[in-house]
Amino acid sequence: MGESTEHEVSGGGSGPAAGGPSGRQGFVRSAIVFYGLMGCVALFWRMSVPGQSILHPSPEAAASASSLPAALFAGLGVGLFAVGVSELLTRWTKLGDSLADVLGESLAGLGKGDAVLLAFASGTAEEMLFRGALQPVVGLFWASVIFGACHFLPRRELVLWSVFAMAMGFVFGALYEWTGQLLAPIAAHTIVNGINLPRLARRFEERSKTSGDESGDI
Repeated sequence: MGESTEHEVSGGGSGPAAGGPSGRQGFVRSAIVFYGLMGCVALFWRMSVPGQSILHPSPEAAASASSLPAALFAGLGVGLFAVGVSELLTRWTKLGDSLADVLGESLAGLGKGDAVLLAFASGTAEEMLFRGALQPVVGLFWASVIFGACHFLPRRELVLWSVFAMAMGFVFGALYEWTGQLLAPIAAHTIVNGINLPRLARRFEERSKTSGDESGDI
């Protein structure tokens, strides 16, 4: 299950592939613009506070922050763990299976290159906003709750997405505070989306093909 925002989830049959290559490219361009604006808002917000850097929770945290390689390694580890948890939820729970179908349908036709680009854009921009800019102001708890709320849509199939997003908000926020480096949650978030986005798209396409083959055999 990816951790991207509602911008990447659309109604039935209206995923990136709905309009063919042009529709997919339009989707990707819109997403990049959306996340670019999000990142700019976060950066200017944090820069408006004298003596603060979006890269660290506080000047004190910056002084004792982990090295960049250590922060990157921690982020990769957390990201891979989160991917494993999401895969287990997809395989072993009905809500996880339904969620994967909904997200997969919205991402059908998304190529690996576009998926990686979206993963990097969403992982970077969302962590800049929710961890880099918002968390130092409202704290870990409320930043995580708001992060989860921004992944809420009033559909039963997406309940688990909201819960998982909120849980990951706490994990990403704790990682930011523990390492003192924004790179850590960016790496974790990007890994989650970079693996899950193409996985969900491929899963939906394979299921659709299997369903079509079975229908043709009747």
